[in-house]
Amino acid sequence: MLSGLAARFGCIVIGYLFGMIQTSYILGRIKGIDIREHGSGNAGTTNALRILGKKAGIITFFVDLGKGAAATLLVRAIMMNFYPDAVNLFVCYGMLGAALGHNFPFYLHFKGGKGIAVTGGCVIGFCDPVFFFIGLTLFLVVVIATRYVSLGSILLMFYVVIYYSIFAFKGHFGFENSEKMLIESLCVICVIAFMGLYRHKENIKRLIHHEERKLGEKKKEE
Repeated sequence: MLSGLAARFGCIVIGYLFGMIQTSYILGRIKGIDIREHGSGNAGTTNALRILGKKAGIITFFVDLGKGAAATLLVRAIMMNFYPDAVNLFVCYGMLGAALGHNFPFYLHFKGGKGIAVTGGCVIGFCDPVFFFIGLTLFLVVVIATRYVSLGSILLMFYVVIYYSIFAFKGHFGFENSEKMLIESLCVICVIAFMGLYRHKENIKRLIHHEERKLGEKKKEE
């Protein structure tokens, strides 16, 4: 039997390896630029859209979504053999690893993205289509209605915590034999959400002061 500590660490490593695939950075390098030196300095979908164009932005979004899904689905497939009754705990650790890898890739001096698309993709690993599609719909509706990608991202982090909390305690995610693991999994989800919110701290300030750039809006000259 794989020890619990080793299993948790292994899931974080698997997630990290997938998460550190920096889609926007790679696309930028193909065009001869380091995207982290342009626009917001963030290696994510929104900055790719603004700096590299619509095609690059769309590719970045779906690849980042896909790498999150791949990470947690692989974790799920592996851990079903060891902890079938608490597999979603390890999916949470895979999700944490993917967010860490995306946000802090070691080979780019720990300067990556903000982890929203990859976190959304990781939700697929819970094998709950409702969880994923409500989140995706919430994000798209907010962005389309307000043209603030950051607002959609922030609300998505709150949604993930709220949905997971409600349905985990209802027994939807397993843990019938271990309330301790249920609480642990919720703590990991909260850490992921907090990390996403912290990465948006400057966006939050700009939203409060009505200075945040809307999607498609050109940067104001100083």
